[in-house]
Amino acid sequence: MTPEPPARAQRRLNQAAPTEVPRNGDDVLDDIVSLLAGHIGQTTNVAPPPARSRATRGGPKVQINIDYGDTDPRSIHNMAGEIGYSITSNWFAQWMAKLLVAGVLSRSRAAVFLFVAGGQKKGTGIASYTQQQITDGLNELLDDMPSAKRITRPTVNKAVKTLIEWGWLESAGYGRIRLNVTLWFAGNSGEQRNVLEEIASDHGDEPEAFPHKVGPKSLPGQQMLDFEEAPVRGAAG
Repeated sequence: MTPEPPARAQRRLNQAAPTEVPRNGDDVLDDIVSLLAGHIGQTTNVAPPPARSRATRGGPKVQINIDYGDTDPRSIHNMAGEIGYSITSNWFAQWMAKLLVAGVLSRSRAAVFLFVAGGQKKGTGIASYTQQQITDGLNELLDDMPSAKRITRPTVNKAVKTLIEWGWLESAGYGRIRLNVTLWFAGNSGEQRNVLEEIASDHGDEPEAFPHKVGPKSLPGQQMLDFEEAPVRGAAG
């Protein structure tokens, strides 16, 4: 039998049915990304994959539009007044209410704490007040009420001392009062973390030191306030 000429054998190989080329990982990834884009973005914004070459490979470019209801996403709170706002522990808010009803937290103590808490400088936990300034601030509405009973500086002094004993406040030098920032804080989480680190450094990282003197029992290193004396209802403080 005469052997087949080489040229004819080559043509026979070229006419053979092409085998299916398996899809590579990049092609599968393109399909997955396109599918996800249809769920989290706008499918019309998914750019078609560019022509591939052996030298350049890459997935499709996905553009995702996020529509904020507010024109400025940073403006998320609308609070009364022009001196900012604070973050308050919900547990502490209810704890204050219970102490008021029980007569343990007197009006003078509550007034002093709230006035100081509302006057702290953002991101520091510090309120710059002397006791005389606290007294004058609390009596501001009484200027046109000469017969009204005013809070006195000795009463403010006594209230501040009690709040420091309870761990709600801490003296930070003359005319400077530090808030317990786990209860009430004006600032963001990063600023609070920095303040807590500073406080821990000042107190030698003691777990029972300020500001951990007060808090729910379920939190490690914290305990409820223990009042040894029976509360007196209607105490002036």
